Amino acid sequence: MPSTFEFCLPTKAATVPAGPDWLHEVKYDGYRLRVERDGDRVRLITRNGHNWTTRFPWIVEAARKVRQKQFVLDGEAVVLGLDGVSDFNALHSRKHDHEVQLCAFDLLSEGGDDLRKLPLHLRKANLDRLLARRPEGLFVNPFERGEIGPELFRAACRMGLEGIVSKHRERAYVGGRCRHWIKIKNRNHPAMEREL
Repeated sequence: MPSTFEFCLPTKAATVPAGPDWLHEVKYDGYRLRVERDGDRVRLITRNGHNWTTRFPWIVEAARKVRQKQFVLDGEAVVLGLDGVSDFNALHSRKHDHEVQLCAFDLLSEGGDDLRKLPLHLRKANLDRLLARRPEGLFVNPFERGEIGPELFRAACRMGLEGIVSKHRERAYVGGRCRHWIKIKNRNHPAMEREL
């Protein structure tokens, strides 16, 4: 398993990229998290490099139930309300740590193979396969392809969601800020006030 991973960070934009080569995902409001499993050892690493393995036991338990014993996932730690919408205040309160699950959106390594050089659409296919028997506590972030992006963004805003992230389907996973992951935020969402 590769020893170091740097998170790929989206670039903010005001408009959704158009065209058939983009995949669009709803942005869940939570904490960015990398899940690293190597045999029985599971680690949860935050964007700032903190180890939160003991903080979110449901994610750790779910990762151990996956048949493949070696993988690295990129995703968002979230608390979901009954409506399926992520509740950042519940997450931040620390009162619901046992309910926190991972919304996985990328697979960086599997079975000792570094997948970051693969195009996104192949990493997504591998992620779907890896989590096909989805253990409770882990789920794959669904996405839409192509020109539907602007309509998906409008729908996300109507539902009071944080926004969407659009990603170029042919690009590799690159650490640091990149222009092939585009974040478009709902300007009326409370997350706008938390921006650094």
